[in-house]
Amino acid sequence: MSTAQLESLTERKVTGVFRGADFHWVGDGFRVSNYFPSGNNFAHRISPFFLFDYHAPYTHAPTTQTDRGVGSHPHRGFETVTLAWQGSVAHHDSAGNAGVIGPGDVQWMTAGSGILHKEYHEAEYARTGGPMHMAQIWVNLPRSDKMTAPGYQGIVDADIGRVTLPDNAGHVRVIAGEYAGVKGAARTFTPLNMFDIHLNAGGRIEFAFPAQQNTGLMVLDGKVMVNGKTAAQSLDFVLFENDGERIVVEASADAHLLLLNGEPINEPVVQYGPFVMNTQQEIHQAIADFNSGKFGRMED
Repeated sequence: MSTAQLESLTERKVTGVFRGADFHWVGDGFRVSNYFPSGNNFAHRISPFFLFDYHAPYTHAPTTQTDRGVGSHPHRGFETVTLAWQGSVAHHDSAGNAGVIGPGDVQWMTAGSGILHKEYHEAEYARTGGPMHMAQIWVNLPRSDKMTAPGYQGIVDADIGRVTLPDNAGHVRVIAGEYAGVKGAARTFTPLNMFDIHLNAGGRIEFAFPAQQNTGLMVLDGKVMVNGKTAAQSLDFVLFENDGERIVVEASADAHLLLLNGEPINEPVVQYGPFVMNTQQEIHQAIADFNSGKFGRMED
């Protein structure tokens, strides 16, 4: 889209700037702040994304423990997306998938009809310790795909498309969706965009999304001004209205951002722990299927 076309669009309003819940431990390996659904009551406004846990930079001490993290647990009805910027995490699931993600990599797991998995510090990283910086996002699946077969996408940094912004403004890694003609590496069930953005001080980036699509911007580091009116800084999550299309972000200091945008799934949502379905009856069925072993077995 040309500059003239962008400027002709209506500016998208900002609902507000939010902080996550207090940091807490998930298992014994991940120190995270939840931004939604429990940290803030706007999960319905950010569909198809259902959960956002942010592991801000934290230095883990060395350990001889081989499974520091989260042990085997089930999921059904959605996808988990884990983004790594520092540190190294291993994955193992009941569908036979295993992998390790390190700086720049992404793990995109489709729980679908049901899966068991565990996530833990990769052995060498656990032995040496060091900084970890990650995020995990749950992406809801529509009713038609909730019982799809489980799947796994291990996306390495080298396979993620990159857009260099003009005027030394910075760059964008296109994890999912499309930006400036570059398509994301991840396969998705519904239309969505997930952009990992680095802006240099004074850098500027513009987006245009249909008004009905939900949009949020996480400031991982630095300071930005949104649409020339709303200031946001490290640990702020900017939620946008479904009003207008154009978003302009300018960095007043070097900034690292994560943009989430997508077509909402306009269906009922019922969540119970690791299950995200459409009805209470489906939750009961998920529990029964898990208890009867239908999610498979974990191999050591």
